[in-house]
Amino acid sequence: MSEQPPFFVSNCSVQPSSASIDRQGLLNIAVWNIYKQKKLNWQPVLTELTQNNDLVLLQEAKLNRTFQQYLEEKQFHVVMAKGFKLMNVPMGVMNVSTQPANEACAYQTTEPLIRFAKSTLVSRYPLSTGEQLLVINLHGVNFDVRLTSFEAQFKQILSKVTAHRGPVILAGDFNTWRDGRLDIVKQLAHGLRLEEAQYKVDFRKRVFGLPLDHLYYRGLSLINANSNETTASDHNPIQTQFALK
Repeated sequence: MSEQPPFFVSNCSVQPSSASIDRQGLLNIAVWNIYKQKKLNWQPVLTELTQNNDLVLLQEAKLNRTFQQYLEEKQFHVVMAKGFKLMNVPMGVMNVSTQPANEACAYQTTEPLIRFAKSTLVSRYPLSTGEQLLVINLHGVNFDVRLTSFEAQFKQILSKVTAHRGPVILAGDFNTWRDGRLDIVKQLAHGLRLEEAQYKVDFRKRVFGLPLDHLYYRGLSLINANSNETTASDHNPIQTQFALK
């Protein structure tokens, strides 16, 4: 692993790989807003998530020295899309996986009011079927009264998903805390033929009764999905298992 996990700013990196991310046709994926690792017990919870999942999609990852050392010691494959830097420390969305991505592209969308950027990471991973898994890890714009930037952030991924012929995962903390936001996501997902995971246990964080965290998929068979409670963040992680078709 390199000295610093790679992160991309409005560009793409290609690293050809033939190692399949699934395990004999099964694929476990987790989604978690890690809350900038502010909680003391984030490490054991993240370790458990990475042990039980082939791919962990993080939002609000803070790439400080402690987190970088943790990632290096565990020897994960890491790609990160930086939203912004605070005190020279990158923050954004991050994929932690058992196998490297073939490609990773990062996008930024500036918050209209606070001017910090939210990031989106679009990656591809090889599957044992010979197909590629397209993964979009997105942290939704939060402070946008007219929802112009929020909608534009989701529209950034349209061409990628439309052109992709294999399975697709769209997941993250979408900040869907009002109906207008959720409607935009649902309309986009419907147009892209993406189906939302249905949870047996559902403790996803809610604001005004609406869940913030989501996982949509296409071209995969969902076996189960759960969101269990944790004290390691202000969000509870999503954990899913899929079978390849």
